[in-house]
Amino acid sequence: MIDGHIHALPGPADAKGLAGHLRRAGFAGGGVISPAPPCFGTDLAGKSPEERIESVLAWTEGQERLYPFLWIDPLEAGAARQVRRALKRGIAAFKVICSHHHPGDRRAMKIYAAIAEAGRPMLFHAGILWDLTPSSRYSRPAGFEVLLKVPRLRFALAHVGWPWCDELIAVYGKFMMARRQQPHLAVEMFVDTTPGTPVVYRREVLTKLFTVGYDIERNVIFGSDGRADCYDVGWARGWLARDRRICREVNLSAEDQRRYFGGNLMRFLTGRTEPPAM
Repeated sequence: MIDGHIHALPGPADAKGLAGHLRRAGFAGGGVISPAPPCFGTDLAGKSPEERIESVLAWTEGQERLYPFLWIDPLEAGAARQVRRALKRGIAAFKVICSHHHPGDRRAMKIYAAIAEAGRPMLFHAGILWDLTPSSRYSRPAGFEVLLKVPRLRFALAHVGWPWCDELIAVYGKFMMARRQQPHLAVEMFVDTTPGTPVVYRREVLTKLFTVGYDIERNVIFGSDGRADCYDVGWARGWLARDRRICREVNLSAEDQRRYFGGNLMRFLTGRTEPPAM
C-alpha cells in the first residue's frame, strides 16, 4: 500500500525516517509533495524553484517507494524552465493549486501541455481552500473540464473536490466518456480521495464514488494529507482502516482494493495500463 498525498515543508529532510513512519502506518511508500511556490504565502512555501526541487528530492532520496512531486505555480515567471529542470532531476509528478487563477488560464495551459508532452502526471487541488482569501472559486471541480483540451494529460483532482464531491464525480464521468469517444486524445482523470471529506461524510462519498456505475476502480488513489516532517502514524492508520471498512461494505473486490491503496498511484505515475505487482 502507498500513501499518495504527503506534504514536505521547508527544512531538514529525513527520507529514511519518513519511510519508517510509513511502514508503521502500513504503507510501503508514498507520494511526497514539495514545499509550495511563494504565491501560496504560508509555512508550506519554499523560497525558490531550486529549493523546492532539492527539498523534495532530499525527502525521497535513496527510497525506492517514495516519489517526488514538485508543487509549481504555472503563472510564475520561468515556470516552463522550472518544469524542464524538474524533469531532468527526476521529478515524478507535478502539483498545482489554482489559488489565484482559473484552471484554464491560457498561460497555465501551456505549462500543463509541456508536462503532458513529457509524460508526467499532474495533481490538482480541488474543492474549498482553507486559506485567508476567497480563492475557492478557482478550484470547483467543473472548472477542470477545460483539461480536455490538453492531449495526453494524466491528472488527478484531490480531496474528492470537498464539498463539491457530487460535482467531481460528474466531471469524472465526463472525462471517462471523452476517453471512450476520443481515445486518441489520451486525457485521463484520476480521483485522489485525500481528506477533504470530514469523517461524517466519508462513507457517503466513497459509496457514491465506487457504486455510481462509472468505470472508476482503476482511477481512484488513496492519500492521507500527512506531513513528511511529522508523519502522524495514528492519523494515517485511522483513515486507512476507515476506508478499508467502507470498501468492504460496498463490496469492492480485493483486486480493486489493491488498486485503490497503491496500484492506481503507480499507474498514475507511470501511465501503464495496469499497475505492476505489489
